[in-house]
Parts: sequence; structure tokens; C-alpha cells
Amino acid sequence: MTAGRRRVAVTGLGVVLAAGTGADALWQALLGAPPEGHRAVADWDPSLWLGVAEARHTDRFTQFAVAAAASAVEDAGNPRTAPDASGVVLGTALAGVGTLERQALVRSDRGDKRVSPFTVPMIMPNAAAAAVSQRLGRRGPCRTVTTACAAGTDAIGSAARLIADGVCDSVLTGGTEAALSDTVVAAFHNMRALSPGGRTRPFDAGRDGFAIAEGAAVLLLEAYEAAAERGARVYAEVLGHASTADAYDITLPLPDGSAAARCMLLALRDAGLGPADVGQVSAHGTGTRHGDLAEARALTSVFGSGGPPVTSAKGITGHAFGASGAIEAVAAILSMAHGLIPPVAGLATEDAELGGALDLVRETPRTWAVGPVLSNSFGFGGHNGCLVLGPPAT
Repeated sequence: MTAGRRRVAVTGLGVVLAAGTGADALWQALLGAPPEGHRAVADWDPSLWLGVAEARHTDRFTQFAVAAAASAVEDAGNPRTAPDASGVVLGTALAGVGTLERQALVRSDRGDKRVSPFTVPMIMPNAAAAAVSQRLGRRGPCRTVTTACAAGTDAIGSAARLIADGVCDSVLTGGTEAALSDTVVAAFHNMRALSPGGRTRPFDAGRDGFAIAEGAAVLLLEAYEAAAERGARVYAEVLGHASTADAYDITLPLPDGSAAARCMLLALRDAGLGPADVGQVSAHGTGTRHGDLAEARALTSVFGSGGPPVTSAKGITGHAFGASGAIEAVAAILSMAHGLIPPVAGLATEDAELGGALDLVRETPRTWAVGPVLSNSFGFGGHNGCLVLGPPAT
């Protein structure tokens, strides 16, 4: 962050994914074989975090957020923070779309009077952040970011600034999504964005779209000095963030990647770093033909040929839309902790049209000299979000 601002530490991680609950489940998945099909959270039981009535009146995207947030706080050692200086900033793209679909069917089949009076508070995008705030007694800023698939990344960047500027001492931040509704799946299928085989293959010559995922990832951010003073385990430091817009198309990225490249450079400038300082790129890498190509051009523009190692988690995790940037931030932090970069799952033959300039991590994990990670997220509407994370200071 800009000189003179407080440093921002990541002290807690919470994850809910198809691969399991907890950061360890995500890490083991990233080192394993890529699954096929959409990544639903199977046999989900919210009763560990919510009462029966609460669960009945909340959408899955809110339930995932509450579980991930509570897990992040527990992972951080349940630190005591002043409620008024404790915030929540979460990202989502499609919010309570599952509830909306179900209640629309109820209305169609059974009439207006059978529609649940809880429908609106269940589907509203801010429901997850509000529920986390209420459950955990956090009375500082409570915000929701809805920059499509850049939402999780932008939420973390916004939360970090609340701490850097002294507005908050602690912020729970990340993203949550539960968009595996029949209507959403059908819409993406008709858009030809989904892989017919249910495989996400970033940067591969045969890539044909993505598989949808649901889940949440939440990070607990604290003022670095306060975290160190209480003896907290510091996973990483949030160094910088930026966002830009393509101003081009509602679904397609700007083909030359210039706005995405500018976002990367602005994030690095916010971190006080240059391209040569980056030790790893966590690519957006959705496995769509246009998206991967635009990102490759942007990365080549920023780093030239022979830049830092590039990976993408989506071959394993699938695409969780507004939660994806937060999931990938956790993946990047785990990569620092383990000194390994997971490979781009599903990458067999690099697309020649990418230009061959990217140092894509392939087949097996790679050891690396742990350093700053640039994490990219790009969303429908032309939203570009870039986050710079660094290892904890020694």
C-alpha cells in the first residue's frame, strides 16, 4: 500500500469448496488430479454455523460466507477486536440466484401467496456480508462488492485500504457464490462459455470453457503491527490493489488486454514494486478462448518474454465467479507457505496463439524463491481487478 499507510497482515483463512472445508483441503486439491463436471459443495450442512431457522431463511451463498468467516476467525486464534473497528467486505457476482429461481417456480406453480416473505433478504447481494457482521458482532463498515468475477479480489483490496487508512483494525473479506442453479447453468451453456466435458483447461490449445464452482473463501486482515504485537501467525501481507475497466463489451474482454495490463501495473505501483519484483502470477485463467488470450497478451505486455512463473487454480477449483479471486488469493498464500507453485491443471498443449512468452507451470508443482504474487481477476462488464500479496516480513 502507499507509503505512510498502515501495513496489512493476513492472519486467518477460511475456505468452503467442493474439495472440502479449510485451507488444507484447497491445498491438497491444487496438488491433485483435475476433477470433471461442476464443483458443487456436496452434502452441505450449515448447522455447524447456523441454527435451523437461520439456515432455512438464508441462501447457500450466505451460509458459505458465514462458515468461511467463522473459520477464518478461528484460524487466526479468535482475536479480540473492538466491534466498531471491525469490518466486513465481501464480493459476490450472482448472490442469491438459487433462492430467486426456486421462489419464481413457487409463484408460478402455487401463486403469489406462497412466495416466502424471506425472499428479498435471502437474494440481496449484501445478505452475506450483513449475516457475517451480525453473527460476529462487527459494527464497522459492512460492504458488498459486485464487480462480477473480479469481486473477490476487489473486496480484498477494498478491505485492505480500510485497515491501511486506519478506518478499521480488523476486516473479514473475500468472496462467496452459490450459482449452480438450472437457469444460470443453462444461460452459460447457451453462451457457449461452459466446457461440454466439464473440464477447465487454462491456456490449453483445446480449451473449451469452464466448469462452474460454488463456495467461499474469507481472509481475516489485521493491522500488521497489532497482529505482530499479539503474536499472531501472519500468513502474508496485502501489498497493493488496483481496478480498471475495459469499456469495451459486456462479456468479451478487450482483445489486446491493454486495460488488464494497466490494472496490473497500477497494482504493482500501489505496492511500490515493479514487474521484476514479482515472483509468481496467479492468472485469472478461466479456460475460455477469448479470456485466456487477452490475459496472455496483457501479461506479455507487462512482463515481456521470460517473466515470472504463471499458474491458474481454476483447472482444479472450477470458476466460482465472485468468489474466485478470494479462493485464488488463498491459493497464492498457501503457495508462499509451502514454497511450491501448483501446476496449471488440464494444460497439455499450450495454445500457440498465446505467443509462447508465458512461463506456465506445467504437470508438476514447482519450487520457487518465495516473493510477491500478482493475482488477477477479470469479470463480465470489463471489470479488471489485480491484487499483490507478499510473504510476511522476516
